[in-house]
Amino acid sequence: MNYFDIYITLIFIVKIAFIILAVYRLYIKAKNPKDKNLKTVEFWKERFEFVFISMMSALLIYLFYPRANRINMIDGETKLLLYLFGFVLLLTESWSTFIQESLLFKKFK
Repeated sequence: MNYFDIYITLIFIVKIAFIILAVYRLYIKAKNPKDKNLKTVEFWKERFEFVFISMMSALLIYLFYPRANRINMIDGETKLLLYLFGFVLLLTESWSTFIQESLLFKKFK
């Protein structure tokens, strides 16, 4: 196993931990919104999200560096990570800020 494969595996581990924490947060919130563990789970979920986004950003920089041809390194696992990264960015985006400040949405209001 080379360093690239180890890095991809590590990204998968961080992503799985993030998903587990996100699901557990939803479960705690539905069961008892005033639970003390909710803040702890939210804290760690945000940290894992930050680590995942940082690692994926480093992967994108590495793969698409203009002076190196690494397109052949994009295999099935890397494609899946890039696909999931797009969903994470879309789901965690600050949509309320965009909708409130967008000129297009202000005209519809």
